[in-house]
Amino acid sequence: MSHSAPSDLELAALISSKICHDVIGPVGAIYNGLEILDEDNNLEAKTYAMDVIRNVTEQASAKLQFARFAFGAAGSAGSTIDLTTAEQISRGFIGNGKHKLTWKGAPGHMTKDLVKLLLNMVASAVTALPRGGEIEVVMTGPMEAPVFRITCRGERARPPQHLGEFLAGGATTPPLDAMTIQAYYTWRLSGTARMQLAIEQAADGVVLAAYPLS
Repeated sequence: MSHSAPSDLELAALISSKICHDVIGPVGAIYNGLEILDEDNNLEAKTYAMDVIRNVTEQASAKLQFARFAFGAAGSAGSTIDLTTAEQISRGFIGNGKHKLTWKGAPGHMTKDLVKLLLNMVASAVTALPRGGEIEVVMTGPMEAPVFRITCRGERARPPQHLGEFLAGGATTPPLDAMTIQAYYTWRLSGTARMQLAIEQAADGVVLAAYPLS
């Protein structure tokens, strides 16, 4: 890499900035909605404000739940996470907007490092589809050594933002900030989980894959 790896404190600060960046927008929208409720007596305006508050509260909750598992020490009492929980968290994170999630894999429990990698791969896959599309998660192989393949299909599908640069290393590596930390953290997690990340072009889109290191 063209820059030194961040210290533990620097990495914690960058992840904190990332989470705040993701949540501050929805929280600000909730505040604006509450101001409308306080100041506007128009029934239509109040109904609109309540709809906004409900939607963005759901968004903020989903983003925090995702961050709790993808970045935090959620479920630290055990060493594994239920894949049904991982799917629910991923669906909440992607929401009901321009991206659609398809999830294919056997139910079961997987080690935390692998689940955290998978969740961060899902977040990276969203950046591969700037105009929206389908994100298809396919898991094969045994729970202790799975293969993850996430296919991103949609208009102007591209490699997940910044991730390819971290995989390639060298002079192209971008500086670390709240916008690039997701890709960097995904790359770092792959090493911890003993998985090899790859970005592949497919006939119908872009594939973000992870294979067990032999």
